[in-house]
Amino acid sequence: MKGYPKFTQGMKKTHTILVPDMLPIHFRLLISVFRAEGYKMELLQNRSRSVVDEGLKNVHNDSCYPALLVIGQFIDALNSGKYDPDRTALLITQTGGGCRASNYIHLLRKAMAKTYPQVPVVSLNFSGLEKDSGFRITPLVFYRLLYAIIYGDVLMTCYNKCRAYERTKGDSDRILRRWQNKISNIFLRKSREYLDCKKICNGILKDFSAISLDGSRRIKVGIVGEIYVKYSPLANNNLEDFLISEGCEPVTPPLIEFILYCISNVIHDSELYDRKNLKVTVYRLVYKIILKKISQISEMIRSYHKFRPFDSFEKLRKLADRYINQGVSMGEGWLIPAEMACFAKTGVSNIISAQPFGCLPNHIVAKGMIRAVKRDNPHANITPIDYDPGASKVNQENRIRLMLANAEL
Repeated sequence: MKGYPKFTQGMKKTHTILVPDMLPIHFRLLISVFRAEGYKMELLQNRSRSVVDEGLKNVHNDSCYPALLVIGQFIDALNSGKYDPDRTALLITQTGGGCRASNYIHLLRKAMAKTYPQVPVVSLNFSGLEKDSGFRITPLVFYRLLYAIIYGDVLMTCYNKCRAYERTKGDSDRILRRWQNKISNIFLRKSREYLDCKKICNGILKDFSAISLDGSRRIKVGIVGEIYVKYSPLANNNLEDFLISEGCEPVTPPLIEFILYCISNVIHDSELYDRKNLKVTVYRLVYKIILKKISQISEMIRSYHKFRPFDSFEKLRKLADRYINQGVSMGEGWLIPAEMACFAKTGVSNIISAQPFGCLPNHIVAKGMIRAVKRDNPHANITPIDYDPGASKVNQENRIRLMLANAEL
């Protein structure tokens, strides 16, 4: 799209960058990394029906539901009067793949041209897109972001577990806020303390382990699917809260699995098409570093017994090969059936596949693979749930209740 306003280096001091609410736990940590670099960022919290309405006004309703929500949340925030459009920018992620998510930015810029033409849109990507942007991610910033994601995953794992069983309501939220603030301050100070993963993770695990749990047995429900709908309370109608209210324990895969999935796809494609270049070499190195770090953290989590350790990503890849080729990497691709199978084989046999209605990759690799996964894991209780602007929350919850009626502890 020609003629759109660009984010320049000078805007770093003058503009507030609004960030859509996808992972509330993780994004607060990620934002602190960028704030340490001098960017003014704010995580949006507006979740009213007007978000969907604004999305429908400015995006065709056949577009991907996450795009509609993200764009609607931005426009709803700008309409609120809380932000000066002349000093506001918007941040959106791009994977760089064939998924429609890579094109959200063009839909957003088209919507901005009609409503707030002076507002620049910033792309957060690691694929070399938007080369002329003043928003830069250095290797050091990327390294810090990886640590922020890992700490967010540990917090999410502990929080979801404890929140389902806590005797005193609010204990888990209190510990979560304490560690979000503590880790954010480490990044804001640019302290090298963030590198002491063992100390920080043990601290998180120790504090959450001290929460008094009721000892009841709850149905474990794994949540897989499209990345935005899987994690965002706005997109999935507060799915985790609903599951807890129904006497379940929500189990969500760590975000780092998706990061590893993206990296491994580049490596796998290089082998398929015999590509050898510096980018692939760097990706291989980063992949090995992350795998080693995740393995160490999983051992720490396992030693506390209360919490479910991260699954081995290499195990996920081998499981995927039983159902689908790793060359199927559009959207969340082979990762969805792999996560389904891994849940089924590790005691989480009840699984919800959350996906935007009409998301072709998800319908193929999620709905399309359910039979194959269940054939290999007959005890698996898998239900796909579609999310879109016209979907009834009551119908979604009733479908989940129907699944829970057949659930096993």
